[in-house]
Amino acid sequence: MTDSEIDPAVRAELTRLRDSIDNIDAAVVHMLAERFKCTQQVGRLKAEHDLPPADPAREAQQIARLRRLAESAKLDPAFAEKLLNFIVAEVIRHHERIAGDTRGGQPQR
Repeated sequence: MTDSEIDPAVRAELTRLRDSIDNIDAAVVHMLAERFKCTQQVGRLKAEHDLPPADPAREAQQIARLRRLAESAKLDPAFAEKLLNFIVAEVIRHHERIAGDTRGGQPQR
């Protein structure tokens, strides 16, 4: 079916919904940028005090918390956990880089 064959009311509703999705996507990107600004500060603080880049206890708490939030929001908790694991892996990578920069050498785990 070509675009011209779609009922105008359906096309208008698709446009409205897609505009909402685009706005939500933009908000998600901006929220992630803010989150990474905070985690960069955490990484610098950890590096300054020779703390390890990863904090498995904190990560486990965050996963449990996010799963509860996902359940209450009617979002698949397994998806939420995968998303957080992806984000945390990137944060740890940043922390390792910051630690390496602070020590003047390679990142350590």
